[in-house]
Amino acid sequence: MRLDAVADQVASQVAATLCPPPAPTPEEAHAQARAGLAAALEGSAGQSLQVVPVHAAEGELTGYVGVLERSSAGTARFQELLDHLPAGVVVHAADATILTANRAAERLLGRTLTDLRGMTATVPEWRLLQPDGRPMPDAMYPVHQVRRSRAEVAGFIVGLRRYGPANGDEGVSWMICNAYPVFDGAGDLQEVVVCFTDCTDLKDAERRLSKSEERLRLVLRGSRDAVWDFDLRSGEAYYSDRWWEMLGFAPDEVSADQQTWRRFLHPDDRMALDVFMRDLLGGGRDSFSIELRLAHRDGHYVPILSRGFVLHDEAGRPVRVSGTNTDLTERKESERRIYHLAYYDHLTGLPNRRYLLEQLNKVASRGSRQARVGAMLFIDLDNFKQLNDTMGHEAGDLLLQQVAERLRHSVRDSDQLARLGGDEFVIALENLGPSDQEAAVEAEKVAHKMLTVLERPHRIAQRTITVTPSIGISLFGGTDASIDEVLKQADIAMYHAKAAGRNTLRFFDPAMQAAIDARSAMETDLRQGLQWHHFPLYCQPQFSADGKLVGGEMLLRWQHPRRGLVGPGEFIDLAESTGLIVAIGHQALRDACQCLARWSALPVLSDISLAVNVSVQQLVQPDFATGVLAILEETGAPPERLSLELTESILAENGQDVIDKMLELRRHGVLFSLDDFGTGYSSLSYLKRFPFCALKVDRAFVNDAREGSNAGAIAELIVALGKTLGLKVIAEGVENEQQFGFLREHQCDAFQGFLFAPALPLDEFERRYCPA
Repeated sequence: MRLDAVADQVASQVAATLCPPPAPTPEEAHAQARAGLAAALEGSAGQSLQVVPVHAAEGELTGYVGVLERSSAGTARFQELLDHLPAGVVVHAADATILTANRAAERLLGRTLTDLRGMTATVPEWRLLQPDGRPMPDAMYPVHQVRRSRAEVAGFIVGLRRYGPANGDEGVSWMICNAYPVFDGAGDLQEVVVCFTDCTDLKDAERRLSKSEERLRLVLRGSRDAVWDFDLRSGEAYYSDRWWEMLGFAPDEVSADQQTWRRFLHPDDRMALDVFMRDLLGGGRDSFSIELRLAHRDGHYVPILSRGFVLHDEAGRPVRVSGTNTDLTERKESERRIYHLAYYDHLTGLPNRRYLLEQLNKVASRGSRQARVGAMLFIDLDNFKQLNDTMGHEAGDLLLQQVAERLRHSVRDSDQLARLGGDEFVIALENLGPSDQEAAVEAEKVAHKMLTVLERPHRIAQRTITVTPSIGISLFGGTDASIDEVLKQADIAMYHAKAAGRNTLRFFDPAMQAAIDARSAMETDLRQGLQWHHFPLYCQPQFSADGKLVGGEMLLRWQHPRRGLVGPGEFIDLAESTGLIVAIGHQALRDACQCLARWSALPVLSDISLAVNVSVQQLVQPDFATGVLAILEETGAPPERLSLELTESILAENGQDVIDKMLELRRHGVLFSLDDFGTGYSSLSYLKRFPFCALKVDRAFVNDAREGSNAGAIAELIVALGKTLGLKVIAEGVENEQQFGFLREHQCDAFQGFLFAPALPLDEFERRYCPA
């Protein structure tokens, strides 16, 4: 048979083997291929045949190559056959040098056939890599493995680092190699055929998958989430180790199926979860998130956040459900702590004001719907500040804790108990009766019970302490008053209980609210009056014993836009309690100094001094002294004719601070007088320590100043004391000749009162006492 005919037959047989019929085993296919190729060579003397299988990148057998000794023409024909194969083929001689290669090999190896022929399989030539990326030693090259073992090498992964024209690194190509020995008739190794297919994309995909799996493992390990997965078609269920660990079980300790999680579910969650799962699997949703509780091995329930997705098929039917479980124990505990901090008092553990108001709105709504009346009890401990000051805040805290505990055990479960702050507690009593009268009776019983409970002795710091409460009561549910208003009413009633002697209770009376409203309205009017300068000064003259005008006292009035002229007795207390007295007093002092400056140019009036009252709130201001001096400089008033009147109560506030301010002003000529001497903190040490220039006998002693009376004796002593200390003595409130005669006889220096003249507007004062 001619060699070209043999080559044709070989080619046709090889082509046939590239698409082998189904079913034959690899051994059968190999035998069939060899038989076919042998038949094609029948009659060709000297021809030896080797059958080499060819595998695809995935390792699948795709055909066979017949290798035989042939002439140059046959060799060319055979080379053409190899060039049409999709896989790279390199034929090595027995000494591992390359004899030939196909076009696919040239393309995959990046070298021409001319370059390849005669090359050896060594590291400097190829720089092959192992599957893990390390350099591959010569001994591991597929051709050397076959030469050494004389056996086939299949599915061997090789990396080839390729270099460009400028020897630049062009990356690594990965290949699946299969190498086969070719023996001659004597059984000696004649050639090694190496077939390889590019699997770079597969290798990259494998590497990406590996990294992705590693990344997922690390993420899941770090997140501490528990993974689970249900295949709804096969019924297969997967619960991760973390899933079981979250519930206190070992991974293989409990048999698992798709219903396992339901067996751990809290009974109260089952109905809601059944509804949720029906909606999830029947509604076409792709993702979900739900909270539930699963039983722990120890018996408690673990709060879980379960999140995941649902996979649907082409028809929209759910086929897979996967997700993660997150343990919410720490988050729930944090939420509980935050809630407790927001709604509970840290010292006593009782609800705070915020919680109380929220609950009271619910209580009031229920009472309104049921037409039932409730009551608010506002409890304040008597003299708690004194205990705190004497025994310390730690003792005070212990007392508050004991009081809270007693109150907690004295109320019904339906009652609302809270600590508002400090030593103030509130109890809201719900559903006391259908009418105000019945509710009041029940509320009074509870209040008396609280009085009894709280007045029992407390043991604090090895001491027995007794504290009493004052309780204010306000009813709610029978009126349209808001909860805030009810709370204020109870507060008002509590202050009336304190005013009634403490350790008692008082109900809120609408008259109390009327007084509060009037006070609030007056405060608003005071602020407007201050802004509009509605506080004119009146001046009441002071005379010597011989009737000479020697001074005057500036008295404040309020020109109210609706009520007319209002005396100081109606607004001074409110001005002091609101702090407005500081601004009002500052304005009055400025007006008085402007008057002094103007009168300094008028006959008679240029010689008198003017007294201005100073409140305790003015005097304690740090800049009081500098403020007075600034007004004197601004107005040009002579400081030696300005007398600031202080009450004895001021002197008990901060003695040294007051003395320092007085001495500063005295150095500039300002005078000081002590008002209402004998009615407050009377002490001779005041007169000795403080730089007073005058003292005033209070009208309480002047009213009954006569021989043989106690008041007269006191007035006589005050005058004598003033004379002894070198102080000017002024009697105020002189209304008749008897009082005037008695005081004049005992050498009082100056007199002031209705016997001489009332307080007059400044312009009228000028007209009366300044000659034309």
